[in-house]
Amino acid sequence: MLPLTDLTDIEESYRLYAVEMATSPCYQAWASSVADDPEVLRLLSDLPILKQQANLVFAAARHHGLEPGPYDDLRALLLGPEWPAVRATILTRRTQTNEVARLTALTPALGMLGDGPLALVELGASAGLCLYPDRYDYIWDGAGELGGSGGPTLRVPTTGPVPVPTEPPRITARIGVDLNPLDVTDEEDMNWLLTLIWPGHDERRDRLAAAIEVTRAEPPHLITGDMLDRLDGAIELAAASGGTPVVHHSAAAAYLDERERAELDKRMRTLVAAGRCHWISLEGRRVIPSVAPAESRRDADRHFCLAVDGRAVGWFQGHGAALGWAQADE
Repeated sequence: MLPLTDLTDIEESYRLYAVEMATSPCYQAWASSVADDPEVLRLLSDLPILKQQANLVFAAARHHGLEPGPYDDLRALLLGPEWPAVRATILTRRTQTNEVARLTALTPALGMLGDGPLALVELGASAGLCLYPDRYDYIWDGAGELGGSGGPTLRVPTTGPVPVPTEPPRITARIGVDLNPLDVTDEEDMNWLLTLIWPGHDERRDRLAAAIEVTRAEPPHLITGDMLDRLDGAIELAAASGGTPVVHHSAAAAYLDERERAELDKRMRTLVAAGRCHWISLEGRRVIPSVAPAESRRDADRHFCLAVDGRAVGWFQGHGAALGWAQADE
């Protein structure tokens, strides 16, 4: 959801954020209170449109020392003398949540691509934490397990016939593209990434901290730039490693405008048809409508659509709470 410039629209957007942030009582209370606070709404209206997001504003406030707590503390910070510094952080940083739990969806999808080595290209990679599917053990509750990596364990409840891999994927390249990639060896970058975790999401924070350590052992190749501009070059670099290129992205295409999303969809389908790569997308079903099933679960708008080579195969709750796989007749 992208915030808007009109005060009424910003108010409504923060009411929607409050609903979306129900799993974090602190953020839910902050978002609801901002929606009822004309003075803070006017302050936010001076930010560029893409910088009015609640998660970005709240994370920037916490980055400057604000602890989760009463809304009055947030209000005092935003309307006080520290606002210029907080505003500078909002303008320079992005919401780049690098949710490694999404590997529980990506790894079965990779297993559908055959036994050969794979060269990963992630669009909107942030710090590239999701380029390491082979460095984790997995428990798909209700479907099966995959072990032997020696790394942390990722666990997700499942429904449907999840195709549990028999062995980890073999990875020959880990390439990420991002407008502002984060460096896992940079403490300030990683502090920002950890700050993006919502208050109360302790399990996610612990998982992220473990993923940072996994990635630091072998940092990925990150390319700075627009995903559409850098796509072909990243695929060529991946192919040179000897593996089959696999382009994947999760919760990244949502930051493109409608024209750019359509271009990404068209280009990926052309590349897949030409045999240049595979394509795995994990996005909200309205982001790339062509890959979402026409009929879906009643609450499908709350979940991401998982698609392989442009065909929907399942759904995923964005922070890793659940994974569902399509039945044969779907």
